[in-house]
Amino acid sequence: MSSEGNETPHRLAASNMRRLVDGWVESLAQVFESMAGERPVITWEPTEGPLSQEPGEDSEVLWWEQPFILQSDTSAWVAATRRAWEYAGALTLKAAGLETVDPSEARNTWLEILGQSLSAMARSIGAIVGREVSCAAGSERQPSANVTDYASVTMQFAGSDAFHLTLALSPEVLELEAPSTAKVDEPAEAAAESQTAPAPRRSRTMDLLLEIELPVSISFGKIDLPMRDVLKLTTGSIVELDRDVNEPVEILVNKRLIARGEVVVVEGNYGVRIQQIASVPDRLRSVG
Repeated sequence: MSSEGNETPHRLAASNMRRLVDGWVESLAQVFESMAGERPVITWEPTEGPLSQEPGEDSEVLWWEQPFILQSDTSAWVAATRRAWEYAGALTLKAAGLETVDPSEARNTWLEILGQSLSAMARSIGAIVGREVSCAAGSERQPSANVTDYASVTMQFAGSDAFHLTLALSPEVLELEAPSTAKVDEPAEAAAESQTAPAPRRSRTMDLLLEIELPVSISFGKIDLPMRDVLKLTTGSIVELDRDVNEPVEILVNKRLIARGEVVVVEGNYGVRIQQIASVPDRLRSVG
């Protein structure tokens, strides 16, 4: 983006770049924390060009273009090596209970993760222009020739090597301004486009995840006993648990704490009425 003789456009572009990339990086980490139960460390820095192709399997780079329903040519692009999207997709699906993951399933899951994180970028863009902005249908496509603003993103999960991504933003996104300084005809034009925005497509990856059967169990409490006491257990023995009679029971999904509630009887069967959804830290502490 040229700013010769005028520093204002340059400062605006730099400010928007920092704001949007910071927001996207945070959103991407939150999506992983929600879907995979693990929050990666993600950092970024400006770079002059797209993700370089590496030898071997990493020579296959997956580019995804995400247009925004705002005005023409407002898009973001994300590139990931095969090693990155396969690891991220497999990690998420295994957290959902899948023991083996096909590369195509990992790829679709990665695109679902991108879709959720880039929806947050759309909201950040909306905060800049002062109205709601949403995502249009994305596709596999590299950045157009006029794109010059890139961010090199490093993503690292616990116990893994670092993965490298590239984020690119179109000049039209970086030139967006608040309503007070925006062009007069932009709000009316964008409002008309928003009214005709297509409905978001249903995610095939989410369809896959929704069909997964997960074991649900109720925990009334637990206790550690020495082996000698375990060997003494017989019919009629009473084992005192670590939970007060008035404390809520825990609802576990795939051995992970999801919620707490009270025991009820429904048509002669035991049930649990959910009273509290477990926080993310509680869920992470329950893993393993």
